[in-house]
Amino acid sequence: MLTFALPKGRLAEKTLELLAKIGIECDITADDRRLVVKDKSGEIAFIFVKPSDVPTYVERGAADIGAAGKDTLLEAGKDIYEMLDLKFGACRLCIAGRKDNKNIITNHNLRVATKYVDIAKKYYAAKNTEVDIIKLNGSVELAPLLDMADVILDLVESGRTLKENNLFILEEVCLISARLAVNKVSLKTKAAEIRPLLAKIQEVTK
Repeated sequence: MLTFALPKGRLAEKTLELLAKIGIECDITADDRRLVVKDKSGEIAFIFVKPSDVPTYVERGAADIGAAGKDTLLEAGKDIYEMLDLKFGACRLCIAGRKDNKNIITNHNLRVATKYVDIAKKYYAAKNTEVDIIKLNGSVELAPLLDMADVILDLVESGRTLKENNLFILEEVCLISARLAVNKVSLKTKAAEIRPLLAKIQEVTK
């Protein structure tokens, strides 16, 4: 049996819709509170976890396969294989801020508000820029408005929230979408099950 970790919420729903296209069906509804559900064939067990925990379950071998956003995989930095782009959940990871902030121009004592602490550290280290990273778990757009931070590093989809708060995209860090990750040991020991599954998913995501 394969164990598939899914992040609770919209990404799980989209992943299950994708898997249904290749004949893998799972009877679960939006208000279902079960944490472990088998597909109709009984050959795959889906576990539903917090999005940020998916890489950990996969790395530790509690799940053979996991679906997660590229941002989640980058931030987690786990020793797992990123195998496929699922081609949904597309957005951008961006640096945004007020155009009138002089620290943005000079990079002098730049304060960055974000929940993506590790991504921010690596991004600015690559630019040889020292920054003060302020970890926030939500409403990061508020930090520049209260002068607590100069910029934010966050996901941007439509850009509407930024616009309504008079913030502007200053830099694009990377493109984000849902990805499929696999445990390194599982890819060897369960290759006969995992590789054909990956091939079928890749075919329907072309």
